[in-house]
Amino acid sequence: MAFGFGDKGIVIREAHFPGRAPIDAYGNGGFRFADMSHRGSLLLLPSGVYGWDVNDGDDLTLAVFERVLAETGIEFLLLGTGKQMRLVDPDVRAALKQRGIATDPMGTGAAVRTYNIMLAEQRPVAAALIAV
Repeated sequence: MAFGFGDKGIVIREAHFPGRAPIDAYGNGGFRFADMSHRGSLLLLPSGVYGWDVNDGDDLTLAVFERVLAETGIEFLLLGTGKQMRLVDPDVRAALKQRGIATDPMGTGAAVRTYNIMLAEQRPVAAALIAV
């Protein structure tokens, strides 16, 4: 979430960066990208970078991937599962496959590095990164 000031005091808004940017750094529970920092997990999609309300150890159910499934232009989803690699739920994998999206779970550090390379190659990639 992002905080801003409005007529009625502090306004809480959903975190969103309307562009594609490589991840410059990660750790301490967040990420740095595009000269900004974000505490918490991220979804990096063709439509932009979004805060993602998932923590290390949370269940990776179909519900947490709704925004990914609603997006177009993704052929490959890198799933940064936190400090250690975890398997993807078969229902999630099937839903992604039905949309033509291949997924590869790995630790968040490996997912960040792979995302940056694939983004630089202008490939149709997205990433779901759990903060470490």
